[in-house]
Amino acid sequence: MSQSFRDRLQLDEQAGAWFDQSRRYMLIRPEALMGVFRRLPRLERALALEALEASIFEQGSDSARAYQAMGGTGEMLLDVIAASAPQLGWGRWQFERSPDRLILNVTASPFAMGFGPADMPVCAAITGMTRAVATLVFGRPAHAVETICAAMGSPTCRFEARPLETQA
Repeated sequence: MSQSFRDRLQLDEQAGAWFDQSRRYMLIRPEALMGVFRRLPRLERALALEALEASIFEQGSDSARAYQAMGGTGEMLLDVIAASAPQLGWGRWQFERSPDRLILNVTASPFAMGFGPADMPVCAAITGMTRAVATLVFGRPAHAVETICAAMGSPTCRFEARPLETQA
């Protein structure tokens, strides 16, 4: 990676906006964001978290493609993503890769910490980004799921992604 995420950020003070190339970023406290989901009834919360996952997949795919252009494919892309995540405040990321599976372990997820104790996984944003990264790594659409969440009492969050079966 030629330049860290933090070093790539540019502040347009006149507009009050942070940019990494054309991608705009903002700072928000995790408790403020996740408080929206915490206040929803369980069914609506699940739907809202699914929508967040889909939105992050869509927007995160753009970021992941930009990271891929900086760092290549496969392990190099995973290294760039893992190095960028803590600079974004998304916790510490560690990937494990096999030919048909990508595992992501996250320590200090801001989404779990911001939500507080939960009876369901709440790190939908990381699930969306995991799916985006896995789609690039596998070179075809992938599915991702949070299998363990710190909001449910685990010391870390764990995500698993697999490529979708292709239709013959």
